[in-house]
Amino acid sequence: MKLVMVGSESNPFIKTGGLADVVYALSRQMAKTGEEVSVFIPLYSGVKGKLKEHEKVAECEVHMGWRREIANIYHEKFTGIDFYFLENQHYFERGTIYGYDDDGERFAFYQQAVIEALRVLNYKPDIIHVHDWQTAMIPCLIKEKKDEFFKGTKFVLTIHNPAFQGIIYRESLGDLYSLPLELYDNGALRFGEVVSTLKGGIMYADKITTVSPTHRNELLTKEGGMGLDTVLALREYDFCGFLNGIGYEEFNPETDPHIAKNYNASSFVSGKKRNKEELCNRLNLKNKNAPLFSLVSRITWQKGMSLVFAAVHELVKHGANVVLLGSGEYQSEREMDRLHMLYPDQVAVYVGYNDPLARIIYAGSDFFMMPSLFEPCGLGQMIAQRYGALPIVRRVGGLKDSVINYDGNNLETSNGFGFDEFSEWEMTRTCLYALEQYNKPEVFKRLVKNAIKTDNSWEKSGEQYHGLYRELLSR
Repeated sequence: MKLVMVGSESNPFIKTGGLADVVYALSRQMAKTGEEVSVFIPLYSGVKGKLKEHEKVAECEVHMGWRREIANIYHEKFTGIDFYFLENQHYFERGTIYGYDDDGERFAFYQQAVIEALRVLNYKPDIIHVHDWQTAMIPCLIKEKKDEFFKGTKFVLTIHNPAFQGIIYRESLGDLYSLPLELYDNGALRFGEVVSTLKGGIMYADKITTVSPTHRNELLTKEGGMGLDTVLALREYDFCGFLNGIGYEEFNPETDPHIAKNYNASSFVSGKKRNKEELCNRLNLKNKNAPLFSLVSRITWQKGMSLVFAAVHELVKHGANVVLLGSGEYQSEREMDRLHMLYPDQVAVYVGYNDPLARIIYAGSDFFMMPSLFEPCGLGQMIAQRYGALPIVRRVGGLKDSVINYDGNNLETSNGFGFDEFSEWEMTRTCLYALEQYNKPEVFKRLVKNAIKTDNSWEKSGEQYHGLYRELLSR
C-alpha cells in the first residue's frame, strides 16, 4: 500500500500540538507494518535546522488566480518514512507557522503544491490521508477537477481540532483554488455565509475520522459539534472515532534519560519515590514525602484552569504538593504565580515548556490533573499513566475513553479518576477522593500498577487505521 500523509506539521521536525504527534506516530506505525509511507509538510524556517541528509528532488509550479508560485521539493528518509518538504519562502519563511491574515492563501498554495508534487514525482498513492482544515481541500480539488492521475486513490480526513474550520470568503474559491462558485451556491462548501475548507474535507473524503470514539459522538451533537454536527450527520456512516496512542519508545520510564531513576511496573515504588525527591529538590518543595499533584498543559480556559486553581487551595490544606507547568493565557499564568506566592513551600510553578522537566514531573507525580472543558483525545493523561501518575480528568472526549474511574468497587480495572460536571466543586471533590486513596497504600499501589500497564500504544490505533485503509482499497 502506498500511503501519503499530508499535514501542516509533523514530529520530529515541527510541532505546535497533538496533530504533529499523530501524523508522525501513525506514519511510523504504518511503516513498521511494511507499508510504503510518505509524509508531506511545508518547509518552514524552523524545520531547516533539523534536516540532516535532505536533498532537492524536484520543483513544481502552482497557479492560484493571478499568482504563479514555485514549490521546491526536498526529501529526507527518517525512521523508514519518506519525508517531503515543500519550500516557498513567501509563504513559509516566517516566525511562526500559524496565525497570519493570509493563512487561507498559504495553505491553499500548500495543498495544491502537494498535488502538483505528487504528479511531478510520478508518485500515485493508494491512500491520501489529510489532517484538519489546512489540508482538507485536497480530496475536493482532485475529485472536482477529475484528475485522472489520481484515479483509484482514496481519501481519509482526520479532524483533530474542530474549533478551527478553515474559513474563507466565497470569492476565494476561484481566486485561491480555481474552483467554481457553484460549489458555494449548491451548499457543498458553504458554511453559513462563508466557505469552510474543513467542511470541504468532510464532504469529499471517502472516510472521516476523529481522535477518540467519544469525541466522534460529541461532534454529532448540537452542543459539541461546533457547527459541524449537521454536516457530519450527512456522513455519519463514514465517520469513525479512533483513540490516539503515544509513542512507547519516546515515553518510557524504563529508559527515559531525563528522569532521576528508571522504573517499570515491577519497580515503580522506589523509582517514583526517587523521582519525587529529585523533583522536590529542583522546585524547592519542602515536604518530599507529601502526595504530589501536577499539571503539564497549555494554560487556557479549555483545559479547565479555573477548576485546577480552586482545587489547589484545598489540596494544600490537606498537606499535598502541587506542580504546575505550562504557558498560555496571561491571567491564568498570573494566577499560577499567585498560588506559588501564597504557598511557596507546597506549590511550584514553571511558566513555559521544558521537556526534561515535564518528564520528571510525570515520573515524580502521584496524580495528574486534566479537567478539560472539551478534549478531543488528549495525550497528557496517557503519558501520565505510562509514568504511573494517576489522571484526574473530566470525562469528555478521549479522557473518557482512556481513563477508567476508580469508584471503590473496580480496583482490578481502574487506572485514574473522573467526574462529569464542569464545576470547581466536582474537581475539588474528586481530587480529595483521590487523596483518600493515596492514604490506602495497597489500593494506591494497585491503581498505579494498573495505570502503568494500560496499553496506550499506537499498535491498537494503527490496526484500526490499517483496517480502514484496507476497507477503502477493497471497494
